[in-house]
Amino acid sequence: MARITESIDVDVDVTTAYDQWTQFETFPQFLSFVESIRQIDDETLAWKVNIGGAEREFTAKITEQHPDERVAWTSVAGEADHAGVVTFHRLGDASTRVTVQLDWEPTDLTEKVGAALGIDDHAVKKDLRKFKEFIESRGTETGAWRGDID
Repeated sequence: MARITESIDVDVDVTTAYDQWTQFETFPQFLSFVESIRQIDDETLAWKVNIGGAEREFTAKITEQHPDERVAWTSVAGEADHAGVVTFHRLGDASTRVTVQLDWEPTDLTEKVGAALGIDDHAVKKDLRKFKEFIESRGTETGAWRGDID
């Protein structure tokens, strides 16, 4: 299984960063591998991703969500074995560290080579920079879901 851990500091308060991350359907605006996410209910997400030219669809369940702290998920059906957690750390009144950890199982040769060469790490780092640009340029979230899932 491939594991990726990347962090970025964003110049918005922790609530703004967290609230934007709960707007899953906006992910294609800053995550290059995500084609679409449809939120089915509070805990269920239908993902369509493109990894190395291979399109994959899967359903993920949010396994843990605590406002201003973390969002964790795992795939439960479909073409990808995928889990992750995003944590939010208050650095100051207007600064937050966002840390992403992804665990995924590369399935074909292209994905295995990409993981071995760290291409997936680079992609996540680039996408976190895009998230930073997205949220800092707006200065506010596009929406929020403040529910708690244990």
